[in-house]
Amino acid sequence: MDKFRAMQLFVRLADVGSFTRVADQMSVSKSMISKEVRRLEDGLGVRLLHRTTRGVQLTHAGEGYLQRAREILLQMEEAENFAEQLQRQPKGKLRVNAPMALGIIELSGMFSDFMQTYPDIELDIHLGDESVDLVEGGFDLGFRASSRPFDSSYVGKPVTEFTYHVCASPQYLAQHPDVTRAADLRQHNCFVYSYFQGKNIWPVDEGVTVQGTLKVNSVVFMLEVIKNGLGIGLIPDFICREALDSGSVVEVLPNSHKPQLTLYALYPARHFVPPKTVQCIQYMENWFDDQT
Repeated sequence: MDKFRAMQLFVRLADVGSFTRVADQMSVSKSMISKEVRRLEDGLGVRLLHRTTRGVQLTHAGEGYLQRAREILLQMEEAENFAEQLQRQPKGKLRVNAPMALGIIELSGMFSDFMQTYPDIELDIHLGDESVDLVEGGFDLGFRASSRPFDSSYVGKPVTEFTYHVCASPQYLAQHPDVTRAADLRQHNCFVYSYFQGKNIWPVDEGVTVQGTLKVNSVVFMLEVIKNGLGIGLIPDFICREALDSGSVVEVLPNSHKPQLTLYALYPARHFVPPKTVQCIQYMENWFDDQT
């Protein structure tokens, strides 16, 4: 039995609480995980966890073993990362979670350049706007864009900032009342992004509650509907930049106060952060600096 491998499986199982999820994340079979953990228990002569139809539950011995196993695995990781740093060329798989639109429009170019600079890093990128637990999903690094502070159990490092624009098509504005102040938005068909932290309260000037006929989980989709003259949307500049330049949409209330949209790099709090994670964050910071 590979005791360290079994220890890794046990710790992952304790974190996730499901044989199925661990099997999916580590690309192994549930039966193999069960056998390894059983052999680990047999070798220790103690039951580490109870298996139930709803998942797993640690025994008292399992809780104590888990704490010590984490310390051992962390020391192993630090030793491996130290050796990796000496090579000055990070390698291995880097699992990344990022918002869909940001990933397609902005990060695809950044990661393309990153891949050329670090050919020994294998990227595994998941794009999606839904809330994801990085540890449970097996991610090394995540990116979140937010206009307000948010609670997180991860280390959050600001990478760059974007601006918001209130956008509408010339056709829509020609057919509807003028918008000269934020309060005027209450009388208009304003679209809402499903994952927007402020829900239907737009942070324009003092804040305004809006309503409309569209709620959607894709800002790219929303922008296309706006282009068709059907309503108004609060759009990050990386989404609407080309549409504003081409004139297919125009900015409403350009002089109003709107918060910055900060892009954060998130990663699990560790005593030692893997070089591949550090390099990716630093590369992204430099990449965005070069774009300005």
